[in-house]
Parts: sequence; structure tokens; C-alpha cells
Amino acid sequence: MKNIGFHATRLGLATCLIGGFTPVLAQTVDPEAADLRRDDIVVTASRSGNGIDRNLIGSSVTIVDARDLADRETRIVSDVLRDIPGVSVSRIGAVGGQTQIRIRGAEGNHVLVLVDGIKVSDPYQGEFDFGTLIADDAARIEVLRGQQSALYGSDAIGGVINYISLSGRDAPGVRLRAEGGSFGTYNGTARAAGVASDTFDYALSGSFYHTDGYPTAVYHSDVGPLQPGERDIGSESYSLSGKVNWTPADNVRVTGVMRYGHTTADTNDSANGPIEVDGYPVGSTIDTPGVYYKSRMLAGLLRAELTSFDGVMTTAASIQLSGTRRDGIDPSPYGYGDYGNNGTRYRGSLENTVRFGNERVKNVFTLAIDAEREEYRNTKDPYTILFEKHRFDTMGVVAQYNMVVDERLSLNGSVRVDMNDKFNDDITWHFDGSYLAATGTRVHAAAGKGVKNPTATELFGYYPPFVGNPTLRPEQSEGWEAGLDQSFADGIATIGATYFKSRLTDWITTCYASTAPYASTPCNRAGVTRQQGVEVFGQVRLGAVRLDAAYTYLDAAQTQSVFTGTVDAQSVRRPKHSGSVNVTYAPETLPFSTTLTVRHNGAMNDLAFGNAPPYPSFLVHMPAFTLVNLAARYKLLENVDIYARAENLFDETYQEVFTFMAPGRTVYGGVRLRF
Repeated sequence: MKNIGFHATRLGLATCLIGGFTPVLAQTVDPEAADLRRDDIVVTASRSGNGIDRNLIGSSVTIVDARDLADRETRIVSDVLRDIPGVSVSRIGAVGGQTQIRIRGAEGNHVLVLVDGIKVSDPYQGEFDFGTLIADDAARIEVLRGQQSALYGSDAIGGVINYISLSGRDAPGVRLRAEGGSFGTYNGTARAAGVASDTFDYALSGSFYHTDGYPTAVYHSDVGPLQPGERDIGSESYSLSGKVNWTPADNVRVTGVMRYGHTTADTNDSANGPIEVDGYPVGSTIDTPGVYYKSRMLAGLLRAELTSFDGVMTTAASIQLSGTRRDGIDPSPYGYGDYGNNGTRYRGSLENTVRFGNERVKNVFTLAIDAEREEYRNTKDPYTILFEKHRFDTMGVVAQYNMVVDERLSLNGSVRVDMNDKFNDDITWHFDGSYLAATGTRVHAAAGKGVKNPTATELFGYYPPFVGNPTLRPEQSEGWEAGLDQSFADGIATIGATYFKSRLTDWITTCYASTAPYASTPCNRAGVTRQQGVEVFGQVRLGAVRLDAAYTYLDAAQTQSVFTGTVDAQSVRRPKHSGSVNVTYAPETLPFSTTLTVRHNGAMNDLAFGNAPPYPSFLVHMPAFTLVNLAARYKLLENVDIYARAENLFDETYQEVFTFMAPGRTVYGGVRLRF
């Protein structure tokens, strides 16, 4: 569908149809519709706005609640995501460096990210940079794995990550935290939240993180004697957020969310070095003083909801805005010069949810419409020629049905039609089921199709000799999963395992021309890329002990064209084996608690590139590593805690991205106040 006028007509007609059915006008999810103080309620798996018990969801889902974040002393959100089955994290160097999340072997831009219900991926870059997200003092994270495009549209191939800050009603009071430690690091948070009246609650928070950083470069210079890197790569980030809820009547609810984030971070370029792969010299990270970037994100949401007929129907409407601006300063002779870009997303949603049934059989049917526009442009590039603004319009129509029988059997199905003005229309689907037996055994399964639309840079290019390809097709993925969970002793302990399998087609990769160095364009690769694996988890909640364990085996073979030929190997930056264990001891009768965290990242592949024409690529092998963190907290006064934590306790030397050094042992301490 090639014109927005036609889309607008469709939207108007569909709105009338929904209105006739009894409209529900809503965004994607309403975190406040569920009691988020319960750690077994999930809001991400439904477009109805209702929380669902995770035992009634056929897809795999993991919840990291506010207590988990506090016990593990989480400062950067991506760090705690390492503890979730199926998730791999790669950060380029120090805190503030680009951080990608991959789920079940999918690409980094195959993960849909929501922050307080707002879709926050950078429209220009095509994915969300987790290096810019600081953890709030009171929040929770839901990770829904598997193809979820039938609910959310593009990007949700690997799954959905939903980061939710708690409301004033869920986590009232004033909270302050200040911390300092290694690498000249200091950070803090402030939060004021509460219930102003029976009809109004609020939460205002701010966070700040500064670090002088450490050398990430493998070498200091590409001329003369080679020495380890000396330039500290530091960063500074802060965020401000606010959330309000107003309920002027028992059946009316209005929610508003605003969030602003700002990050300034040093970076290094790549240049010639002595590192060789297959006997060929390749580029490596090198100290490049004066190189850094700034990223600013502004996001907002306004949602109004009406419930009628004693809760049988819900009507809601929402609008949201998210925009990211990035500016890079690069005076280095090894880089391409200064750059800048911005992207903005406007999104409006309508939903209609009807609930019917009886005490035993409960049915929920939701019909939804999403209208979205993305705009993006270069604001600065070294060639000063590619500044045209581009836009991309999409309208999606979703139908979702869920049936629950005796709070044990759940069947769920969703179908979505996306109408795009740049590509052919697409249909995605998702079906899942779960059955919980009286013995505590739960069987669950899911299957679905996901899509990922091409990004702005892939469609339109950003600097010569990289040429955009407006004929690209969206990437498509189909997959399924099946799992078995078992709880013991009335839920004190739970273990589970899930097998998953997916196939990706129309994978967008880079095709290089043989006529000129670096001349390239994105293209859809023929054939199929497959991912499969097993996710295992275990939980124990026994008195003062809280244990969470996870393990993932991932087989994500990918055909790579490298200098030595075509090879089939594990996809880059995705370990075959990964896992974590978190053990917290927090006795109620004593004023202290401690948490031990062990995270293992198996051996991985990455890509390296030659220093001279034809600039060949090589597959490199990076060894496995295991990191141990230890945190302890002591209640000094009723409302005052002091704490300390050590990260990478045994000073492991490792890399997550080829030739970017990761930090050694670090130690931090701080104080937390609550009123």
C-alpha cells in the first residue's frame, strides 16, 4: 500500500467497525491494569490490558521484579538481562558503549523493546541501544520470548522486552540512593511517589551515572612500539521520568508517562594493528582521543480507558511519541568524521476488549488497530549530501482471543495484518497453550510468525559508498516451542525446560561490490537460517534463601562469506552455552542480606576485517568467560541501608566484542534511604 491517504481511509473505516463492536482504544499494554506487586502476573502477553498469570501463558516468559533488581544491585538494565534464558548481551567496551540484546539466536534488531508501554527502538538505527538505559529504583522487567509480531508488529522476532517503572500506588514513598567506586564512578537515583488522593497517584524519578571508564583499546598506537591502550573510555548518563494515573470514576482511568534520557560516551575507532586472523592482518580497537557520541531520547504516552457493563467491556485510546537524536564527534584520522541523525515515531492505538463466560470458562476477545509513522534523517554526515527526510507508515489490525478453563487450561491465538506503504502487506500469527495439572506439572507450547521491516539506513543509505536498497523485503521468521515445568512443595521450588526452533528467511545482510573498496548495499539473502536450542531454569524460595538459575544451549548456525570462503558456523556474538546463578540470603531476623551472582558466557564467534583492499572479513573465535559478582546490604537504621558490591570478583580478562577489552575487578559502595 503506497499512500497514507488510503491508510487513513482504512483507519477510519476500521475505527467505525470497532466502535460498533464497542470500542476499546488502547496502546499495547497497560502495566497499571495488573497488580505488579505480584511476581507471577504478566502484562506483555496480551493486548487486552489485563495481567495474566504466567502459568497460563504458553510462550516462555521471565519476570525480573523490583526485588531482583535491588538484590543484584542493578545499575545498567542490560546487566540483569544476562540472567534470562535465551538472552545474550554484547557491549562494545565500557558502560555507555553500544549494547545489543539477542534472544534465541535472532539479531539485535529482532527484539521489540517497550519502556512503560512505549516502543523505544531508534527509528533511524532500527533497534534500541541498551547502553543508554539506567535502572530505576522501583521497576520490573518482563521478557516474552518467541515470535510476537501478531501482537506488536515489526521487530518482535526473537521476543519482547518490557521495562516497567512502578506507579506511585505500587511503590509509594521517597527513595534516595548514592554510590561511588572504581574507575571514578559515581551514580545515584531519586524517586518520589505516592497516592495524592483516592483518584490520583504519581511517581517522579531521576537517575545519574558517571564513570571515568577504563582503556578498552587493545593497542595505544598503530605506529611505533605497540602498547596496551591508555585512553580511558568514560560515559555520563542521566534520565528523568514521570508517571501519573488519574481515576475520576471507578470505570475511567487516564495514564500519562514521560521519559527523557541523555548519554554522552567516549568511543574508540579501529585501525591497523599486529593482530592476524588466518595469517592476514585485521583492524583492532585503538586509542583515538576526542571521539565520542551524544544520544538523547524523549518518549511520552497518554492513555485513556473506559470500562463498562460491569467490566465486560473496556474502551481505551492511546497516543505515544518516541524520538532519538544521536550526534558523533570523530576528529580521528581513522574514522569517517562527524555524523548525526535523528528518528521519530508517532503511534496511535485503538482497542476493543470483550470479556464473557462463567466461573469455570473465561473468554477474552480483543480487536485492535495500530497506526504508526516513523520519520528519520541525517543531520550531519562527512559527505554533506544525504540529508533528505524519509518516512514510513504502517497500519496494523490485530485480533486476539484467549480462553481459560478452571484457571488451569489456557488457549490463546492472535492474527495481525500489517499494511505498509513501502512493502507488501503482511500477515503474522501466534498460537499458544498451557495446562497446569494438580501435581504442579505444567505443559506449554507456542508457535508463531514474526517480521522485521528494513531500517532507514538499509532502505536509504547514509553515506557513500554505502548505497540504500529501497527494494528490500522484510525479514520473516517462523518458529515453535514446547516446554515442561514442575513445581514442588506448594511452589517453594520450580524447575523447567523448553525446546525451541525457528527459521529465518529474507535475512538482510550486506552485499559488497567487487568494483570498489567498501562499496556495498544491503540485500535479502536467499535461503534459510535456523535457530534451535534448549532453555532451562530453576527457582527456589525457601525462607531466607532466594535462588534463580538459568541455562541456555543455542544452535544458531549461519552461513558466513569470509575471505577464506563460505563457512557455516555459530552466529556471531551468540554463545552456544550460557547460564547464570543468583543466590540471595536475606534473613528477616537479621539486618543484612547478601547476593552471589555467577554468569557464564560460552565461547563465541565474531567478525574481523582486513586493513587493506579488498578489506576481507574473517571469523574469529573468542574464548568463554565466567564472571562472579557479590553484593551485601546492611540496615543501619530503619530507613537507611548501606551496601557494597564487587563485580568480576576474580578479575577475569575477557572480550564480548572482538578487540574491545572488558573491565576487570571493580568495587562499589553506597547508601540508600527510604521514607
